[in-house]
Amino acid sequence: MPLLEDGGKLAVAYLCLGSNLGDRMANLNKAVALLSKRVDIERVSSIYETEPIGYKEQPLFLNMVCQIATALNPWELLRFVKDIEAKMGRAESFPNSPRLIDIDILFYGREVIRTDELNIPHPRLTERAFVLIPLAEITPQLTHPELDRKISELAGVAEGRDGVRKWTSGD
Repeated sequence: MPLLEDGGKLAVAYLCLGSNLGDRMANLNKAVALLSKRVDIERVSSIYETEPIGYKEQPLFLNMVCQIATALNPWELLRFVKDIEAKMGRAESFPNSPRLIDIDILFYGREVIRTDELNIPHPRLTERAFVLIPLAEITPQLTHPELDRKISELAGVAEGRDGVRKWTSGD
């Protein structure tokens, strides 16, 4: 685990980024650049193009997962990612609506947090192949702290795997 200058440890967290409006790839790149101003980006998955969930009458998403190291606590990290979404022009709308950028905290160390404001691990993580597949790409051995199952195992049985495909800029 990385160390702070004062000898404290940085927390390792995992974020999922998604975009389906405008220049999707540019949106993801901008979000990663903004994230890197306050957290260390340690690993980044491939980009995956995915079908929308819930509300189907919208463009396809580009999704990716980042492993970060951070000195921010979970609530500070939540405020930071919500500020990035707002700076990039995300407007609150209905659930599963189209969006310029969406940044979700998937895991924060082995923390389990269940409040009205913050839920870690992400409560719908195991239902989302578009999250599990890129997460398994960068950290297959990571164990879900509540389920005690490896991410690679969860990704292997996730419903909707066939709707998640690697994306290249030529697509």
